[in-house]
Amino acid sequence: MPRLRVGIVGATGYTGGELLRFLLNHEGVEVTCITSKTYGGRPLGESYPSLRGFLDLDCLSLDVEKIAPMADLFFLGLPHKMAMETAIPLVDLGKKVIDLSADFRLKDPTVYERWYGIRHASLPHLSQAVYGLPELHKDQIQRSVLIANPGCYPTGAILGLAPLLKERRIELDPIIIDSKSGTSGAGRRLDLAVHFTECNEGLRAYAVAVHRHTPEIEQELSSLAGQPLSVSFTPHLVPMTRGILSSMYVRPKRPLPDQEALALYRDFYRQAPFVRILPEGRLPDTKHVYGSNFCDIGMRFDARTGRLVVISAIDNLVKGASGQAIQCMNIQSGFDERKGLWQAGLFP
Repeated sequence: MPRLRVGIVGATGYTGGELLRFLLNHEGVEVTCITSKTYGGRPLGESYPSLRGFLDLDCLSLDVEKIAPMADLFFLGLPHKMAMETAIPLVDLGKKVIDLSADFRLKDPTVYERWYGIRHASLPHLSQAVYGLPELHKDQIQRSVLIANPGCYPTGAILGLAPLLKERRIELDPIIIDSKSGTSGAGRRLDLAVHFTECNEGLRAYAVAVHRHTPEIEQELSSLAGQPLSVSFTPHLVPMTRGILSSMYVRPKRPLPDQEALALYRDFYRQAPFVRILPEGRLPDTKHVYGSNFCDIGMRFDARTGRLVVISAIDNLVKGASGQAIQCMNIQSGFDERKGLWQAGLFP
């Protein structure tokens, strides 16, 4: 059986490296094309020495007409704006595209323009795109040619709150999301804020009340709730390499003891192989999902305040980015949803 030919545009960033780590263990896939702005014309091994001997391709410069015949499906690890400018012609040339940027996540173009400061390049393509969270949109992903891979913070927050909103078990106000992420979430480019001496032994909030993942979270949670809602979302930078821990504070409409809440979550995610609902009394830890495509969820009802605290943990580069993209590819291409994602593989 012929293997699916896959291209990675922006292969030398952190998400590109993670895509390669998993795809090289995927028996149904052949990586046939990689591009890089920084390493164009140079061997992949110069960017990721650990991959020497596993994938001896040279990085190409990005030229859509040149790379389009080289693969059937393309992952885009590009900044916003550049991603849509690449995705649109690839889709028009009959290619499947999984975009890891924010360009196709927000269904309302005015919301996209307000938060990202640019107009969307193609409303028809935006309407065609499917939000690639498999636990909520598996059927649409199966039929799609253009997938908007979710952001890392939204993945942990949406999965943590989805059962409560879908089943109308909580008040819509307030919903408070407190998230802490490792520094790899800032990408591989040089940035003073994530230099070792700037962030080591420190903990800080950033983009308070203005983080661009906020409308993405609100879009998906509003859809689950059946009406518009807003959230208070505060991200924090933690001096570790990878992982996101999100703590969510909500008020149930009636008391929701731990056992009852856990039963609700287990039923909701009974067919979701990468969501693990922890036993009563256990709470997530980013170490337990490190390098994996799992989202671990635990919770505790505070009878004193009447609040439910839900905690989720993901690896921001895997379930928060590249692993989820491969999960979408598997669904879209007819593979087992789990294929290639069980093994940790190589760490570039």
